[in-house]
Amino acid sequence: MSKTLGSEISELSAPETAQPRSAPQMFKKLASAPAYQLVFDAIETQIVSGALVVGDQLPSETELARQFGVNRSTVREGIRLLEHSGFVAREGSKRLLVTLPHYMHLASRASRALVMHQVTFRELWDASMVTEPAAAHRAATRISAEQLADLEANTVAMRQHIEDPVSVVELDVEFHDLIAEASGNRVLMLTREPIGLLFKPAGQIILPRLHTQQRILDAHCAILDLLKRGDADGVAVWMTRHMADFKRGYEKTGVDMDTPLDMAMVAAR
Repeated sequence: MSKTLGSEISELSAPETAQPRSAPQMFKKLASAPAYQLVFDAIETQIVSGALVVGDQLPSETELARQFGVNRSTVREGIRLLEHSGFVAREGSKRLLVTLPHYMHLASRASRALVMHQVTFRELWDASMVTEPAAAHRAATRISAEQLADLEANTVAMRQHIEDPVSVVELDVEFHDLIAEASGNRVLMLTREPIGLLFKPAGQIILPRLHTQQRILDAHCAILDLLKRGDADGVAVWMTRHMADFKRGYEKTGVDMDTPLDMAMVAAR
């Protein structure tokens, strides 16, 4: 039954009931993920779980659109993300095949996970004391002339930018990345990327306070000389010494080694 005008007026003039006070706003409203991202997530999950393996052919865009209940343009955007991430590749102009992502795509996820788990400098240093000397030891007997040239260019660039702590930190990370690559061990390459990203905030804490750029360059030059000579044991010893020096520098800043690195960066500002 429809309301009478009088009843409507009566309702409008009735006193409002007290509303409970809302809690303080702690979170932003969630934004719905775009449909193409959901397509990417669904296919990526199938690949990572092993339901789809390298070499498997994906259905056509039309068939994927039917199965997901979206239009082809949405599927196309999702597939573009998969191609960019290295999960699929096109054979010819149409066939989509599952491929093996480059290790750098996988390492980027590991980097995010380490930050989310609030990794500390102590944990970072403990891990690097194992991986960095091991990478240098392997690299000494496997490094190519081209890789040695890349390391040489890195040290030249560091010498040119020795007064700029930000550039030195970037070049320091690159130097260690190049050695991991020269080791020829993909596990060491995978571990380098997340460790390297965490080294950046540590370096950004140390260098502006202690001005140790020249000390880093001297260590890199010594390591490079041993790599050129193929001295595996010698370069492992030097790399261990270099990493121990890095720890001493961090300790001298007065920042707690057990503070998560992202929080340490804030405290150091």
